[in-house]
Amino acid sequence: MRIIIVGAGFTGVQLAKQLINGKNDVVIIDNNEDIVRHVSNRLDCDVIQADGNNLQILEDAGIESSDALVCVTSSDEVNMITCSLVDSVYPNILKIARVRNYAYYVNSESTLKKHAGAFSGDKRPLYGIDYMIHPDSEAAQAIVNAVEHGAVTDIIPFGENLELLKVPVEKGCAFEGIPLQDVRKFTDKHFLVAYVERDGTTSLPSGSTIIKNEDRLGLLLNKEDVPEFLSLCGSKAKELKKIALVGAGKIGTLVAEKLIHRKQTFMSKLFGLQSKISRDFVMIDSDEDLAKLASEKFPNIRVFHTDVTDESFVKEEGLDKFDLIICATHNHELNMVLAAYIESLGVENSITLVGTSAYVDIAQKLGIEVAIPLRDAVVDSIMSHLKGKNVKGIHTLNDGNFEVIEVEISNKSIVHDKTLKEISENGKFLVLMYKRIDDLEYSIPTGNTKLISGDKVVIISKKEDSQNVLLKFGNIE
Repeated sequence: MRIIIVGAGFTGVQLAKQLINGKNDVVIIDNNEDIVRHVSNRLDCDVIQADGNNLQILEDAGIESSDALVCVTSSDEVNMITCSLVDSVYPNILKIARVRNYAYYVNSESTLKKHAGAFSGDKRPLYGIDYMIHPDSEAAQAIVNAVEHGAVTDIIPFGENLELLKVPVEKGCAFEGIPLQDVRKFTDKHFLVAYVERDGTTSLPSGSTIIKNEDRLGLLLNKEDVPEFLSLCGSKAKELKKIALVGAGKIGTLVAEKLIHRKQTFMSKLFGLQSKISRDFVMIDSDEDLAKLASEKFPNIRVFHTDVTDESFVKEEGLDKFDLIICATHNHELNMVLAAYIESLGVENSITLVGTSAYVDIAQKLGIEVAIPLRDAVVDSIMSHLKGKNVKGIHTLNDGNFEVIEVEISNKSIVHDKTLKEISENGKFLVLMYKRIDDLEYSIPTGNTKLISGDKVVIISKKEDSQNVLLKFGNIE
């Protein structure tokens, strides 16, 4: 594919790296001379210093023969206008825009729902943008997912029933010291170990892989089976009655909205517990204006304008007795420090927002249970739309070394009408789950599961192998 990226910030560069590694033809446009010089020395692609919202510049860069345009400048308006400009002349080119202003995003979503028919078929998408990416919404949802699982694991949901969780193996637990093939002796539940993370390295396991203390297992299983597997790994699902959210900015506000307005959390549904989140939920921000806006928006909860590190405040409000601290300020390094500090005072669980996956390992070493990398979520979302029309989603794991890809089987695929045993390649990829055309939910496959055209499957593979894996499934067109 040929992709033009407008904007050479972190997201633009990370996106370009992944695309270049996938043997795609990439052009980056940015109007900052210093940034262009720096990026030119780092990436093996064309980098142009110019305004990306100029049609002549885009045509000189080859927009006419490109497959996609991705706009990730610091300006929402530039991103949206550039997509609209290109759509007016080259409507068949895929256009993706990142927007940070929630009003643009939510208004676009509302308009699309209200006038769905007007933008279907051959009609042009709203603003000429095929996909609008909102970073804060992606991050907020990831935080809420972690809260619903007791803040003991990272979680990627698939449909309504299956989830991929990263669970630590605690010393003395049932799984410690046994090969994976013996795990089934401890449970009759259907599950799959997608990967094993050990000493900073991730690998696709085999049946002979020995589970060790401090390993982190990527477990794919049904939602209702989560507590049992957490227990077998030495952890336990916790009811989070008292939650403190530090940060009343965009992401914090979205998290609060999602948590407060849920009648029941996942754990409440699971154990039949009534949610008390509105009563036992507090927000904290050192910015007076943000705290005031939050108190007006959420009149039924306590909102504090204070420094969360103030020991007198912690003691007075009993913050050290809370079940969970969520740090979602715009300062990602501060989030890690705050989470580690509050945990040192007695809070058992923490979730923190970090910039990239590079900070996830640092956060875990500080004792933070879950770290959500904001920028990686944006790159993942964009990549899922660029992998081809059959790809329904993509998630990167472990500093981007592994990819979990949702893909639809093509009728031209070499895996069509073959069982998983017939197409397996040890160490290359694993098919985690599949869904037939008429199925409502994903199912965990066995070696005898036969794939057919139209099936949707979720695959995990090493990043360097993902392109060949997609070719194997007939996805690249």
